[in-house]
Amino acid sequence: MTGRLVLVATPIGNLGDLAPRAVEALAAADVVACEDTRHSGRLLQHAGITDARLLRLDAHTEDRATDNVLRRLGEGQVVAVVTDAGTPGISDPGNRLVRRVVEAGYRVSVVPGPSAPVAALVASGLPTERWCMEGFLPRKGAARADRLAELAVEERTMVLFESPHRLAATMTDLAAALGNGRRACVAREMTKLHEEYVRGTLPELADWASQPPKGEVVVVVEGAPPADEADDARVRAAVAEAVGRGASTRDAAAEAARLLGVSRRRAYRLALEA
Repeated sequence: MTGRLVLVATPIGNLGDLAPRAVEALAAADVVACEDTRHSGRLLQHAGITDARLLRLDAHTEDRATDNVLRRLGEGQVVAVVTDAGTPGISDPGNRLVRRVVEAGYRVSVVPGPSAPVAALVASGLPTERWCMEGFLPRKGAARADRLAELAVEERTMVLFESPHRLAATMTDLAAALGNGRRACVAREMTKLHEEYVRGTLPELADWASQPPKGEVVVVVEGAPPADEADDARVRAAVAEAVGRGASTRDAAAEAARLLGVSRRRAYRLALEA
């Protein structure tokens, strides 16, 4: 089992952040699996690598490309994996590939480097001791409402991805679910010429984003303050009050969880019991 998969972090903007060890790993690989062959081709050219074999591996082709990668690993080849920016597998293709490679018994190694979530977190000014990566929120419907209700009681600092033209709506939804006083930071164009960090409350950032910013953005949101555990009677009363206003059991439980700082699962269980 001499085949090996190497996950290689690439710059999130500034090409100067491509590490020497990353260049060595890419040059030594038999094939480089990448999201966009044109984008990665330019990166390899910048690194002085002109003879690399490229294999497309994006969200649409990951399963099919994984079969190709496993065949190559079986032949003893070294396969490097990159995404368009940052570390493979973090809200980018690569996770399913790694899982199947590990299950097949091949070695997986990492050349660490740039990571947009970590860069935004450490520059945000918000607590970094405990944090979680939320990625993209569901776009609409019950899935989005449920996720927002969960985030309302999340005590860790949260890191999210969002597109510039949906940023204002997302900040408005976060304010409605988490409260107007919750602090946040929008990191824009990190490591590039127009790098910017905009800090404020969720409503303030929603106003700022009403004119969609240019470039890639990462959102960092303050976690919920530790809340005293509400007793069951208070939870039931909050659910009953919401149901009395016409809310469904599910929505009433979500509202009670948000207001009292308890888990949505607990609120829903008590709502069903009532």
